[in-house]
Amino acid sequence: MASFVPMTDLLNLSWPELETFMAALGEPRFRALQIWQWIWQKNVTDFELMTNVSKATRAKLASVACCRVPEIVTVQTAADGTEKLLLRLADGAMIETVIIPSEGHDGTIRTAQCLSSQVGCPMGCTFCSTGGMGFIRNMTAGEIVSQVLVARRHLGDDRIDRPIIRNLVFMGMGEPLLNLPEVSRALSMLHHEKGLGFSARRITVSTCGIEHGLRELGDSELAFLAVSLHAPNQAIRERIMPSAARWPLDALMESLAAYPLKTRERITFEYLLLGGVNDQPEHARELARLIHKTLGPARAKLNLIAYNPSYSPDSQNTPYRAPAPEAILAFEKILWDKNITAVLRKSKGQDIKAACGQLCVTHQAKMQN
Repeated sequence: MASFVPMTDLLNLSWPELETFMAALGEPRFRALQIWQWIWQKNVTDFELMTNVSKATRAKLASVACCRVPEIVTVQTAADGTEKLLLRLADGAMIETVIIPSEGHDGTIRTAQCLSSQVGCPMGCTFCSTGGMGFIRNMTAGEIVSQVLVARRHLGDDRIDRPIIRNLVFMGMGEPLLNLPEVSRALSMLHHEKGLGFSARRITVSTCGIEHGLRELGDSELAFLAVSLHAPNQAIRERIMPSAARWPLDALMESLAAYPLKTRERITFEYLLLGGVNDQPEHARELARLIHKTLGPARAKLNLIAYNPSYSPDSQNTPYRAPAPEAILAFEKILWDKNITAVLRKSKGQDIKAACGQLCVTHQAKMQN
């Protein structure tokens, strides 16, 4: 009986890996570049449509390779134009990606895409729907990057010289630094100048504060760093982010103090204001002291996000409430008075619950009923 040989997913091959793969098929080196550009620049994953590739090569590829593009299961569109896509991967696993348009200072629309890096998440943050799903598995680099292909097709984004999607943020499902080998491969694929060509300044990787891999990410210079802080001290952090018990805040801040930054580059901290939990004046002052002690205001900036109960996987029974408007303003003012840049970020897609994990959780519940 003939043994089964699995098809190679070309979406999961880096540029050097694709060169090696095509060489093993007996193809000249330029053939890898042709295939790479068809996939990542022209968004063509059907070998038969790769018209400058010989018929013999196309037939050969069809016998040994494939391009496993995630399937769009559901699309939700918010009043502000934010779109959340529920995607089904080849093994049936569900993930989410979010397309976020915003208006620039010059009136032009700039679109960002929020990418997932894991199916589910092991961090268990109590304010996050994905945390309630638990961890299922890591995503491959191909699964991560192919989210961009799907979004570009959905938007009709077919001009690589003037793309609609300008920025990428790894702030979707999962903790990127717990899947660093595949995230790093994905970043390299996204950067390739003959492919999608995203520069480091247009990619941000957000972590809950995993010390492991921080230095490796910084040394790679493949992305900017954002840290989901959400608390000014270890006690509150463990309360709302139980996994933080394994990564003490003091040790995290020491690691960030040694993080390699370019001139005028800063570490971004994401801080979700939870009413009565971490939004009081004493919390703002403690947060300011923490940043001054370890980084200094010149190396940090804060994105403040007001909690909305609809973020919760069970909004009727969530233990959290939205911060009072006056508490938000007071918190922000204290930080500015301490020379710390703090910006209140407007939440996008609230009417479709665009926070990560919610669409996936809702879909799973429907399937179980």
